[in-house]
Amino acid sequence: MLAFAKNTVIEAGEVLKKYFNTPLAIKTKSTERDLVTQADIESEKYIISAIQRHYPDHAILAEEHGRIGDSEYLWLIDPIDGTTNFAHSHPMFCIVIALAHNDKIILTAIYDPLRNELFSVEKGKGAFLNDQVIKVSSSSTLSSSVLVTGFPYDRATNPKNNMKEFCKIMPLVQGIRRSGSAALDMCYVACGRLDGYWEYHLNPWDFAGGVLLVREAGGVVSNIDGSEWAMASNNVIAANKELHQEMFRALNDL
Repeated sequence: MLAFAKNTVIEAGEVLKKYFNTPLAIKTKSTERDLVTQADIESEKYIISAIQRHYPDHAILAEEHGRIGDSEYLWLIDPIDGTTNFAHSHPMFCIVIALAHNDKIILTAIYDPLRNELFSVEKGKGAFLNDQVIKVSSSSTLSSSVLVTGFPYDRATNPKNNMKEFCKIMPLVQGIRRSGSAALDMCYVACGRLDGYWEYHLNPWDFAGGVLLVREAGGVVSNIDGSEWAMASNNVIAANKELHQEMFRALNDL
């Protein structure tokens, strides 16, 4: 099933490359900042069709189509994680396919088609970038770390918009990045390019697959309040063990 997921994200990547940096039909969803393009729709249809051909008894949870079917196996699909970037021809986006069994993620494939980078993981078998083992960074203090975060689409009206947390953390670290792709944020923590990640108001297709990737790369993942992360969670801290504790203390001492 991991081989299937890897092949399918690569194939869907061809859809995105066809549309990238071309005129797009762009629509909004929940807010004027929450975008969807024809590339999202075509990529998602391709992935759903592939899953239904190979695993017709499995359920699917896709960003644009919602839930399809009922099964102990659930495929999570984000056809473009980073749609706003994609719509603006900013080259920071990816495709996510993850598989959960009884609400536990068991494998993930995340593909950045412009960089030809394929992150993959199967529970208990380690985390990989283009079939090379990856590990989280060893940075153990905020002062030696570069973190990454994001902000919700409804940040203009949502009081829990991460601005207080951002302003609290910024003076404590070497830097904070904001990529616009939760899945790539998790990938970059897993491979040590970034040291830690936190964010609120996420959907399961945004980051559930990345949770397993970070854990198999030696990292720690929890909810921001320190409780155990679960499929129903909508927020996250991800980092190595030592830095995770530093981030937890800083984010919960506002």
